[in-house]
Amino acid sequence: MPRYKLTLEYDGRPFCGWQLQDNLLSVQGALEIAARALCGEAVRVHGAGRTDAGVHAKGQVAHLDLPKAFRTDSVRDGLNAHLRPYPIGVLSAEIVPDDFEARFSAIKRHYLYRIINRRADLTLDLGQAWRVPKPLDTAAMHAAAQLLVGKHDFTTFRDTECQAKSPDKTLDVLDVARDGDNVNITTSARSFLHSQVRSMVGSLVWVGEGRWSASDLKAALDARARPACGPVAPPDGLYLMRVEY
Repeated sequence: MPRYKLTLEYDGRPFCGWQLQDNLLSVQGALEIAARALCGEAVRVHGAGRTDAGVHAKGQVAHLDLPKAFRTDSVRDGLNAHLRPYPIGVLSAEIVPDDFEARFSAIKRHYLYRIINRRADLTLDLGQAWRVPKPLDTAAMHAAAQLLVGKHDFTTFRDTECQAKSPDKTLDVLDVARDGDNVNITTSARSFLHSQVRSMVGSLVWVGEGRWSASDLKAALDARARPACGPVAPPDGLYLMRVEY
């Protein structure tokens, strides 16, 4: 029973998130429907990251075991044919060793959060970025973000329903950069807590708007308490860009 690694992109707007949920459309569920249509048997698809409802991906990774060997291009093209009702694309498929795990073999995950900093409403980017109308001081945001880099107790930036055993995470990168009206926040770590990226982004926007200083952000981190967090950024601007193995 060969194991295949899939690299995927998807528009998260129609989905309840990655993970299967009863009576709701999920990315995992759509992929499992397509896999069953391809091979004629029920197949479980395992993802590298459980993206939330509305969160997008340009480089999500998944693995699945098929009951018989297919050419990798046939797996890619066959799944895509059955996924056409959904905004999911299988970019590549490759055979991997039986001990490969999309989630547990990963050594780093890379996310991008897109903000469009302008007064005008979004049109082409509606649902794919967060419009922030107030001018943002991105230099202040970047400087404050460096206080979150490293190993910390991220309880403040963790969803109350997060199931991770520990709130301790090591953040390798958290950068804020402006390109015209586009403000891109990039972050990398081995793993993240539930809603951690969106929680950090929302708090950084408060810094950019002048509501918080860098010291306020540090105090929120040190509080180790969810109520100390700033607003949680909407899912629209968040993208899982790449998973390293």
